[in-house]
Amino acid sequence: MNETIQVLMNRKSVRVFEDREIEPEIKEAILAAAMRAPTAGNSMLYSIIDVTDQAVKDKLAETCDHQPFIAQAKMVLVFCADYHRWYRKFKLAGCDDGNVPAPELSDLILSTNDTVIAAHAACVAAESFGIGSCYIGDIIENFEIHKELFHLPAQVAPVSMLVFGYPTEQQKERKQPTRFAKSAIVFENQYRELSEDELVEMMPNDRTVAFYNRKYVSAFVKEMIRSTKEIYKNWNSKD
Repeated sequence: MNETIQVLMNRKSVRVFEDREIEPEIKEAILAAAMRAPTAGNSMLYSIIDVTDQAVKDKLAETCDHQPFIAQAKMVLVFCADYHRWYRKFKLAGCDDGNVPAPELSDLILSTNDTVIAAHAACVAAESFGIGSCYIGDIIENFEIHKELFHLPAQVAPVSMLVFGYPTEQQKERKQPTRFAKSAIVFENQYRELSEDELVEMMPNDRTVAFYNRKYVSAFVKEMIRSTKEIYKNWNSKD
């Protein structure tokens, strides 16, 4: 197994970090890797907010579903889908005589793809240096607060956040969570409907109910649904 595959296979989320700073040159390498990630038409439909203010980290630890370890991370990067640059450039260039339409849902989906690809390039780069990371999907919640906190204009949406740090020995030794079987995920040529037996094998029904209650009908999910609607309003605005 080559080194790159080994890094990918060994990676797991880390939520407890050593009190050790990430070296500036390593941080720059992680950001450079993110910016070399694949991007639609080389348009780089994202922006990266490097959160260095401890007060902002403390705020994010509360607004992102009350997770204290966010405030303890040595590096926090917020990845935003960003069409604002292009919207301004199109108007500046006189496209459609300056009457450029607001970006659509398709633009948001494409920009989100670019953003998450860049985030994962940063994630893998960090792992290669022995730096742990954890994705924080809760950055999608509380959009109005995050919009004000980061001074986000129209057509910019926070879609992913990564926190980084050197893992403690306990975190290094912690067992990786298992993944679903390949047969449940990878299909040849066309989609395959899983049988009921396969669905139960994938996750027993009692665990499925617990997962549903935690991930689909809980308070934070309802907030995420509400917030996502506000994100799209901001995205589709011509302000």
